[in-house]
Amino acid sequence: MRKVRRVLFAATIGSLEEYRAKRGGEGLAAALEVDPMALVETLEASGLRGRGGAGFPTGRKWRTMVENRSERVGTTVVVNGAEGEPGTFKDRSILRKNPYHVLEGALIAAHAVGADRVIFGLKRSFAIEVARVRTAIAEAEASGWSGDVALEVFEGPDEYLYGEETALLETIDGRYPFPRLAPPFRRGVRSFEERHGGARPGVTSAANVQMAGPGGATDAPPALVDNVETLANVPRIFQRGAAWFRTVGTEESPGTIVCTVTGSTRHHGVAEVIMGTPLREVIESIGGGTKEGRRIKAVMPGVANGLIHADQLDTPVSYEAMSAIGSGVGSGGFIVMDDSVDLVAVAAGVSRFLGVESCGQCTPCKQGGLKISGLLRDLSQSKGAERAFASMESSVAAVADSARCYLAHQHEAVVHSVLERFPEEMAAHVSGQAPPVPPYLVAELVDITGGVAILDGRFRDKQPDWTYEEVFSGKLPADRLGEGRYGEWTFRPREWVSITDVDD
Repeated sequence: MRKVRRVLFAATIGSLEEYRAKRGGEGLAAALEVDPMALVETLEASGLRGRGGAGFPTGRKWRTMVENRSERVGTTVVVNGAEGEPGTFKDRSILRKNPYHVLEGALIAAHAVGADRVIFGLKRSFAIEVARVRTAIAEAEASGWSGDVALEVFEGPDEYLYGEETALLETIDGRYPFPRLAPPFRRGVRSFEERHGGARPGVTSAANVQMAGPGGATDAPPALVDNVETLANVPRIFQRGAAWFRTVGTEESPGTIVCTVTGSTRHHGVAEVIMGTPLREVIESIGGGTKEGRRIKAVMPGVANGLIHADQLDTPVSYEAMSAIGSGVGSGGFIVMDDSVDLVAVAAGVSRFLGVESCGQCTPCKQGGLKISGLLRDLSQSKGAERAFASMESSVAAVADSARCYLAHQHEAVVHSVLERFPEEMAAHVSGQAPPVPPYLVAELVDITGGVAILDGRFRDKQPDWTYEEVFSGKLPADRLGEGRYGEWTFRPREWVSITDVDD
């Protein structure tokens, strides 16, 4: 597989001075000489798509920001570094190697959309990345590189939903990480309301505040939220041009993508690959293939899309090709399962993860998700398997009813893919031919060291109310909506679990 180094640098960049000595900053310098709308048009021509999971066209998002900016309150650019998709370690790898090109991309975005503020939304537990970004910001401010743009770091919780755009904005503004019904293009609405006398006591969600319209028809400030990897691509697009960006990749998925490979492979790792590279080649190159005597049974692209069957391993890693087989690129994290892995246990693990991490604002998502989790747990352990299987399809079909974010759709997609593509696995548990197995541990990656991925073992004890108590309280995270504004998060120290321990 051809190696590329557009956004994931081979060597660590230790300072802003070193970065600029390697021609860093040329993209920002060029962008500052251009009309903001021309920047949007260049980004649209490049075809860059968001690398946070959905693959939404970045240029279109920037254009929406410009068209909905407030004339009275400045726009904010938010760098989404709240990485938490199981099987993914790309954003932290990028920030550890070089936070400066991410910052440069954010400053270019600020110029394009008229923002006066950039906020890095990270997790407090990301100690290495937080330190690197804070150092980069201090250097940028001391040198004047950031101009008049205010730079901040927000350290948030480890909850999975914190990485969802609207929940991220809620959390930055002092509320719980609960997704909004409203568009994800703003932040600071409550603080704006308070300054102008419009806040209502006890309001703990910004979902009903209007976004600014063309010409500043309303004054709620919008916010541009872009992923770390997305912004890391921006500087060289303006340094070398949209056509250069398209020299690799496919027509619909130009450029590169940073992929993480973990699971049943010889080793685990992160690398940048050209969009359109066959998945089999990505797994072989980054993970070294399967262990001796084993074959790949399935690949899970995080918990946002359906499982990929072994017969589909030659599918190109691109948005269009992955969509065509009923799956998706997601955030580039591929968890490989060999023929020793029970996929009913995997479905049970994914279902538990999503059921617990659901906030509970949407009843079908939380209650239905926990029901599916229980059914899959019983099925995997061969307890009332026939009853569990009989209830499965109707429960999966209803879980996403009236969902305000994508989490419930993820639940439906992953579980449905196991039901549809691996019916023999389900049948083996229903008939009692398969031995009982515990749910597969699905959790955030803490690190990858020495070619071994480390999972956050705390999730084994996490309750659906987002506590780590021995007994579930019966309450939902969303029950806190009436408690007023959110204060400090309570953190539980991470418990490292090697993926080799999980596999064994």
